[in-house]
Amino acid sequence: MGTDQLDQLRRDAHAQLDAARTTDELSDWHARYLGRKGALTDAMRQLGALSDEERPAFGKAVNALKTELSDAFEARQEIVRGAQLNEHLASDAIDVTLPGRPVDLGTLHPITQLVREVSSIFAHLGFQTIEGPEVEDAYYAFDALNIPKDHPARDVWDTIFVQSESREIVLRPHTSPMQVRTMERLKPPVRVIVPGRCYRYEALDATHEWHFQQVEGLAVDEHLTMTDLKGTLAEFARQLFGPQRKVRFRCDYFPFVEPGVDFAIDCMVCHGDGCRVCKGTGWIEILGAGMVHPNVLANVGYDPDRYTGWAFGCGFERLAMLKYGITDIRAFYQSDLRFLSQFDRATA
Repeated sequence: MGTDQLDQLRRDAHAQLDAARTTDELSDWHARYLGRKGALTDAMRQLGALSDEERPAFGKAVNALKTELSDAFEARQEIVRGAQLNEHLASDAIDVTLPGRPVDLGTLHPITQLVREVSSIFAHLGFQTIEGPEVEDAYYAFDALNIPKDHPARDVWDTIFVQSESREIVLRPHTSPMQVRTMERLKPPVRVIVPGRCYRYEALDATHEWHFQQVEGLAVDEHLTMTDLKGTLAEFARQLFGPQRKVRFRCDYFPFVEPGVDFAIDCMVCHGDGCRVCKGTGWIEILGAGMVHPNVLANVGYDPDRYTGWAFGCGFERLAMLKYGITDIRAFYQSDLRFLSQFDRATA
């Protein structure tokens, strides 16, 4: 290879280097001219075929060309990389004037929504919302509520007991203990509701859960009567289920009230004609209530000859099942977003 051939090699190499637009094309160019099997390596191998007089000048020319092409390659590489980076940035540019991607926001659980709605209804009726402990002393859960240890009704609650060496501790089976705690703390008049979680040792099915939300209502004052109870619960039912609702009271037994009643509303499906939902009766029971037992008043130091009171209790899950037409209580606690997203509404 002579000087003329090296000049041609230089022109071809520069031309092809200038034409390279990507890093892959630059890699191919480097392998073709500067690699171990490239054109300049082949040129150096021809030194042995030259005379002693030609060899130094040719070797110097090849090395000079190698340095020249290496510098040109590095310069071109910087240009190509910069162009590719600019192209990438341009393609990934964010238009800040466009609206952002929608964000999936959480919502309140349907039971939490109902707790707030019920609390709001009773707030307008003059009731204060309070809360109490979920781990409770058996005295407040039973004894002070006229359910002593030998009372047969004590077995009905399917209570979950917490081990304690000094006293009997339970996971509260109802929110009624707050009746006693509230009356111990306050003097009449008393008007409170107590929403909260309760626990019972029950088999799970479509209408029973081992944990559930309940609301307790209590009113104590002079001259309170069953009429006040009926009027309050009727107004509550009509605000929650619609102004057209009819209500019914029937005698029932609860250890901590006397007399006791069950409170029902006319069936929202058949409107009292009788269907599968109401089991043909035309009525759906929603809660138990009654006049606070004189023994309960006496246990907290109230004079039962001066004060009377009434109380009620119901489960939020039952209210929600009736309000929304849900047939399985377990759906509330299975964390299925397909179910829970149906209740997405503004309830701040």
